[in-house]
This record gives sequence, structure tokens and C-alpha cells, in this order.
Amino acid sequence: MKDLSSIMQQAQKMQEKLALVQKELASRAYEASSGGGMVKATVNGSHRVVSIKIDPVVVNPNDVSMLEDLIVAAVNEASKRAQ
Repeated sequence: MKDLSSIMQQAQKMQEKLALVQKELASRAYEASSGGGMVKATVNGSHRVVSIKIDPVVVNPNDVSMLEDLIVAAVNEASKRAQ
């Protein structure tokens, strides 16, 4: 039974370490850009969008779809980096 108790203690320590690592990763920020840096997206380790920065030069009311594509590209790349 001593071995089982030791294994349970080791498992508990591993769970605690894993929880700390997950918390640390969730607090990190991952940034990516698209359009030559005109759109920047930042996500955290939980894959939540933290911020989006858009250079006013890229804002063209006649071409909203291009801006949408740049935002999607930047967010996807930042999310990929968070993985």
C-alpha cells in the first residue's frame, strides 16, 4: 500500500504543476500581424482575442472585405502561435 500512496502523492504533485503551467500559458500574449503590419491581433493562451490594432491607412469604406480578411488572417496567426 505504501507504493500506491506514493504514486497518489506524485500524481497530485503533477496535477498541481500542470495547473501552474496552464495558468502561466493562459496569461501570455501572442501577437501576429497581416497586411505588412497594418493589422495586428493579440490573443492570450486561452485563445481569447485581447486586442486588435488597425492602421488607419488600411481603412477604406469601399473595400471593407479586404480589412475583414486582414483581421481574420491576423487573429488566426496569433491563435496559431498561442497553440
